[in-house]
Amino acid sequence: MEVQDKKGFNYKMDCKPDFGFVTVTIPSGEKLKVEAAAMATMDTNIEMKTSLKGGFGRFLTGESLFLNEFSAKNGSGEIQIAPACPGDVEHIYLQNEVIYLQNTAFLASGINVATESKFQGLVKGFFSGENLFLIKCSGEGDLWFNSYGGIMEINVEDGYVVDTGHIVGFTEGLTYDISRVGGYKSLFFSGEGLVCRFSGSGKVWIQTRKIVPFANWTFPFRPTKNNK
Repeated sequence: MEVQDKKGFNYKMDCKPDFGFVTVTIPSGEKLKVEAAAMATMDTNIEMKTSLKGGFGRFLTGESLFLNEFSAKNGSGEIQIAPACPGDVEHIYLQNEVIYLQNTAFLASGINVATESKFQGLVKGFFSGENLFLIKCSGEGDLWFNSYGGIMEINVEDGYVVDTGHIVGFTEGLTYDISRVGGYKSLFFSGEGLVCRFSGSGKVWIQTRKIVPFANWTFPFRPTKNNK
């Protein structure tokens, strides 16, 4: 268990890195934005309001069109948040900074953190094998994001190469291009091939597992119907 007491919300993390679970204390009169369906438990003095956020852009990222806002009345209250995907949860405190997250990575934030969809471009989005849109998080306040598998933070000083399926997020100081590793045989037969080549200075957060290979691994074990 990791307990934090700092500028912003007080919170603690449990069950890292396999099944990240976050407990946040909301002071009286303040609000916390949480991804739809991520609330696990909350005190009775916490109220929830559902808002349409991001419109069609959030729909295109694969997220819910809605965000829930939780506020505490008549004193502080605790809320516990559980991501949909088994894996890690990470926290950063934005101080008028920008971080880009892959679709579905946003979990929760303070009310002053703005979240919007950013179009990657047809080439980057289509050929990355991921989504055409990223989630742009900016402003000042707490930000929690989640992954499939554990999360590792990497400081990039010049350049770095990451498989597109392992990227969770990165800071604004980095630029990137999508390219192949090896030739076309590698692309189609090796299980590798498409990578994101970062340049500049900043941070990249990667996840230790990829969902698609796991889905392929479980495919032979799926229930099948006997038509005889």
